[in-house]
Amino acid sequence: MKKIDSTVKKETLYIFLFTIVLSALMESVYLIIGKWDYSVLLGNILGAVAATANFFIMGLTVQNALGKEEKDAKNLMKLSQSLRMLMLFAVALVGYLVPVFSLVAVVIPFIFPRIAVTLRALFIKNQNK
Repeated sequence: MKKIDSTVKKETLYIFLFTIVLSALMESVYLIIGKWDYSVLLGNILGAVAATANFFIMGLTVQNALGKEEKDAKNLMKLSQSLRMLMLFAVALVGYLVPVFSLVAVVIPFIFPRIAVTLRALFIKNQNK
């Protein structure tokens, strides 16, 4: 097994921390609207862990694809994307089938990494001006 690249570790940590911040914000919204209960917290934890794991696995796949031929790298990335989406679907299914999880609280954290990446790109773009 290859050593995990420091960039993959650093970016995954960034996504993890940003997911924690957005998760706290989501929990606050649930509290404010009076819909909070333990299922929201458990669903949020499940979704946040799955979203961060999805990002980490994507980073590992990119790291592994860098040393391959273009066709092999492309196939590896497609396979990874399919399996990661299947994983997120399975997590959402668990959130739906197991009553201790709020399905909405499971699924919302799936978009947190996308928000983190977008905001980071905006901040970097503004710093370079």
